[in-house]
Formats: sequence, structure tokens, C-alpha cells
Amino acid sequence: MSAGASNPEYVNARVRSRRASLFADEDYRKLIRMGPSEIARFMEETEYEREINELGTRFSGVDLIEFALNRNLAKHFDDLLDWSEGRLYDLIARYLRKFDVWNLKTIIRGIYTDTDPEEIRTDLIRAGELEDRTIERLLEVDTIEDAIKVLSGTIYDEPLSVAYDEFEESGALVPLENALDRAFYENLLADLGEPSEGPEAKYVEFLEAEIDFRNARNALRLARSGADLDPATYYIEGGVLFDRSDLNRLVGDYDGLVDHIADNRRYGDRLSEALSRLREADSLIQFEHALDAALLEYADTLSSIHPVSVSAVLSYILAKEREVENIRAIARGREVGLDETEIEEELVIL
Repeated sequence: MSAGASNPEYVNARVRSRRASLFADEDYRKLIRMGPSEIARFMEETEYEREINELGTRFSGVDLIEFALNRNLAKHFDDLLDWSEGRLYDLIARYLRKFDVWNLKTIIRGIYTDTDPEEIRTDLIRAGELEDRTIERLLEVDTIEDAIKVLSGTIYDEPLSVAYDEFEESGALVPLENALDRAFYENLLADLGEPSEGPEAKYVEFLEAEIDFRNARNALRLARSGADLDPATYYIEGGVLFDRSDLNRLVGDYDGLVDHIADNRRYGDRLSEALSRLREADSLIQFEHALDAALLEYADTLSSIHPVSVSAVLSYILAKEREVENIRAIARGREVGLDETEIEEELVIL
């Protein structure tokens, strides 16, 4: 852990300023009616101006938007680390490893589908701890087995090596993707203990919620996949909502899954609106978006309880991710000719 005092008051003042510049839901509704070039021009009038101008000589259309979004996201999260000191830095840095997981999943999917490395590179978000040279080496390999070798010595090496046998048997990427999630979350909670009160307790509470919602997502994905996979092997330790037997029991029982979340005092009392969306969801994508909205709502609640803590930073990270994902979904939807209603279904709008 880093030595020195934390500086949450300063960091949260900076975060409040950044949060105020995020797109509003009304902005997404404007973007839905635009083509990719119009979206890029709209972004040029916002805080994405620098990225659009710098990248505009090399890229256009959706590629320009993608690269600008990812570069901007990485810049903002690098700023968080630059501003932070001591324990606060440690807590933020370990959470930002989620982008290492994002990048590894993206690369593994790309290898699996034999996608051109340049296309894979477009989707990478360089805001985690993996060095650029490691990512570049991963983009050069042709097999998933070779990719795992590149990760030798990292926290992802052993979990991926163990999951590789199941991947070979099933032909599905789920075992590998889940191994990455488990490595991330289990290392995230390592040595935090169980603080009973104060800002760090809210950090742990947020992480527990994210693990709970990840387990809920996995349960539904497994049910929808039709693959003969053991739900218990996809269980992520560290949450409060499920144990392995719960996950086994609730796979395939959508209403039971939502009831299980609603019956938990921690979530049921704070997520009434989000739970209503979960009940109304009639597709996997709607369910996953409802879970994302629920986690955002939950993070905002925790940050309001402890406004000068890491909770407010985590809430901002989720909100910024949501902005980037929504803009990306709109640009891609317009590119492939989806209508406005279809695109709106791809968005997380609170």
C-alpha cells in the first residue's frame, strides 16, 4: 500500500467538476438522430474536442468516435490517479484494473473470431495497469494459448490456464471471461478486511454490490446460453447476495432471481426504481442494462452518504463509463442502420 495521507476532499472537488460536464440523457436523444459524422461534430463542441481534433486527421466516422472515446476515458482515469495520494490512490488504482480485464476480454474475443488486430485495438481502453508493450504483444499472437503465455507472472495467468481446459471442451469463451472477472474481483477485495464503518466500508459495500450484480448477470447468461455449464464454477466470491447454492437454484428462474435481489434489505430498500426495470426487462440486454442502472443508482446512493470518500470517485467512474458506452452504442447503431427505437434499447438511461 502507498504511504502518505489520502486527499479525498481535493479529489472529490475535481470529480464533481468533471461529473458536471457529462452528457445528459437529452444529449443521447439528440445523438440518436445523427449520423456518425454529425456525432463527431457534436463531440467536437464538448469536452471531447481535443481527442476529435487530434485524431481527425487519421480517422473518420465511427473509427474516429471510438478512438476519441477510449482515449478520453483513459485520460480522465489517469487524471484520477494523478490527483490522488496515499490510500485513496491505492483504492482507485485497484478498481481501475477492470480495464485490464476489459482489454484482455476484447483481445481474447478478437483471437477467437480471427479479427484483425487493428479492429481489436479500436476497442481497447488503456486505463489499467498492464503495460502497453504487454498489450502489443497480445495483439501479435494468433492463439488464446499463446495469449495466456504472454500473461505469465500476472494475476490473470493461473486463472486463465485453469479455465483453458474447459474452454477447449465447451468451445465457449464464458470460462475464460469468467476467470478474468474472478481474478479481478478476488484481488480487488484482497487485504481490505471487513471495515464496519467510514468511507472504506462504503468502498467494500460498493464492491460487494458489483460482485452481486455480476453473479446475477452470470446466472441469466448461463440460463440463456443453453450450454451445459456448472453455474457454481461461475460464482464470484465476495458478494452478500448469493452463495453457490443460490446461483445453482436461480439459473433459469428469472422472476426468482429478481425477487432474490428485492428481498435483500441492502438492495430492496434502495433500488425500487431499478428493480421495477428488472421486472419489466424482456431480454438479456435489457436485464443487463437494468443491472448497470441499478449499480449506478447504488453508487450514487453511497456517494451521497459519504460525499468525501472514494465512493464518489467510483460513482463518477461508472457514470463516465456509461457515457462512453452510450455514445459508442449510438455511433455503431447508426452505422449499421438501426432505427432510433432499436438504438435506444442499447442505451443505459436513468
